[in-house]
Amino acid sequence: MRGGFARPVISLQHAPDLHSLRALLALLALVALSGCSLFREPPAPEPVEAPIAASEAEPAASEPEAASAPEAASEPAETPGAKPAPKKPRPPLIRRHKPAPPPPVAASAPPAPPPAPLVQTHTLERGTFRTLLDSEVRKPDGKVVGRAVDMVAGPGGKPQEVVVNLQGFMGVGDRKANFPWSAVHINTPAKTPAITLALTPAQLQTPERPKSGAPQPGSPEAGPTRLPMLDANVERANGAKVGRVVDVLLGGSADPLAVVLDVSGTLEKRRTIAADWSALHFVTKNNALEAQLEMSDQQIDASPAYANDLPVRAVSPAAPPATPAAPAAPAAPAVPAHGDQ
Repeated sequence: MRGGFARPVISLQHAPDLHSLRALLALLALVALSGCSLFREPPAPEPVEAPIAASEAEPAASEPEAASAPEAASEPAETPGAKPAPKKPRPPLIRRHKPAPPPPVAASAPPAPPPAPLVQTHTLERGTFRTLLDSEVRKPDGKVVGRAVDMVAGPGGKPQEVVVNLQGFMGVGDRKANFPWSAVHINTPAKTPAITLALTPAQLQTPERPKSGAPQPGSPEAGPTRLPMLDANVERANGAKVGRVVDVLLGGSADPLAVVLDVSGTLEKRRTIAADWSALHFVTKNNALEAQLEMSDQQIDASPAYANDLPVRAVSPAAPPATPAAPAAPAAPAVPAHGDQ
């Protein structure tokens, strides 16, 4: 054994007695034991577990607890030379994918504006106008002298004459006569003669029947400045036919308000519409006065039908939609003169 005090060599020959020898041996043994304990390495301290802090809050019961790692204190202490214990595989952490939010709802596009009307209408109430064809014509004294059969229009569509079929005796001797339009007065109340001729007795005297071969007075012949309206064809500027005039509607001041057009096709059922008088254009073509109306087939089909017992809706072509004005170009910068520096 290492360490301790040196042992003195004692000769047994000089030992005083046996008791002294035993005491000396016990003393040496005690000294040897104490010397060994002085050089022995102290034992390693045992690991002390860290105290758990009391201030740590417990996880909320509503939240899912995550898988906690095993505590270090539960693992056995590694002994030198021993193989480490295999670690338990951790379960894979499952992450729940959040459902994708629904796509945003696209804002609904504003409703498309309604298409522009093809025609525009002007309502004429019954009792505010009279029809021309076959209307009774009377003198200022109230006597009926005949019936209107036509109206002659001049340049610009201004009425010039009214053509009256004068009555003879028992239907014999009927003849046509022209009277100036300035003498025509319109009576709008129903069940009354529609036209009153404000003429003098001399003007109302019918001329004698002309001889054979001579032109008859009152014959509604067309010319460059005259257009008999009844049975006249109304065309477009390109020559396409729109319809045939079958009547004229007259207002209380003897001004024409509309013409009734027969727009029936060759094989179609008869259909009539009322065209506003202001929509007509009177032009001279081939040395003759003509009435024109710029209405397409689609506009004619979109026009309301004319009926004798209903309010009249006089049609005219709708104005084209206004196009937005183009933005003004920026003004060019002024170029300084050569003398300005």
